Amino acid sequence: MQRTEDVERKWHVVDAEGRILGQVAVEVATKLIGKLKPTYTPHTDGGDFVVVINAAKVAVTGNKAETKMYSRHSGFPGGYREISFGELSCLTQTE
Repeated sequence: MQRTEDVERKWHVVDAEGRILGQVAVEVATKLIGKLKPTYTPHTDGGDFVVVINAAKVAVTGNKAETKMYSRHSGFPGGYREISFGELSCLTQTE
């Protein structure tokens, strides 16, 4: 059993440019959990640190750019906001 004090964390850099969104998400989640380490213990945080670069240039398949919606609510009446993936990626890209 791995203890929290014995965890050796590494840094990983993931380049998301041109890669499919879901595949990048799975890779990052696996590294954050530490599931590929031989010392993996489910109840202990043994994951590594992950830095994702070029996240704005990630590829999406099908028509997800128009249909995938992100929503948030401020907690106030009328505070529900929704934005599509395509609109969100246009807002975050700097040229």
